[in-house]
Amino acid sequence: MKIAVDFDGTIVEHRYPEIGREIPFATQTLRQLIKDRHQLILWTVREGKLLDDAIEWCRERGVEFWAVNKDYPEEDVTKNAHFSRKIKADVFIDDAMVGGLPDWGEIYQIISEHKSYRQIIRSSMGLQSQQPPKKRHWWNF
Repeated sequence: MKIAVDFDGTIVEHRYPEIGREIPFATQTLRQLIKDRHQLILWTVREGKLLDDAIEWCRERGVEFWAVNKDYPEEDVTKNAHFSRKIKADVFIDDAMVGGLPDWGEIYQIISEHKSYRQIIRSSMGLQSQQPPKKRHWWNF
């Protein structure tokens, strides 16, 4: 699975242009996702030296990205006049998600166990997982 991961506010706390403190379990979870054979794409607004610093910060913690700000490692954005920074990924992990960023343990469950965020929340509340009620169509009233 291709997973696009933001840096500031997702892997580390927001301190742009500096690098903030690591969000608990971020790099540990990313290393496990790599070990599980997922392709991680660093997807960030950082460029130049600030991007290089973020890549090196992750590398020092054992996180090597499959690609950085592109769809695949060999993509040459300088040769494509129609290049789009819109990444093609199966999953996006970003602090700007609706509802905010789940903790990294929940993120791992969503990806590795194919659970919905709703299922994880219900489980954490001790509620049984229920099937949503079947939708009724207007012609069945």
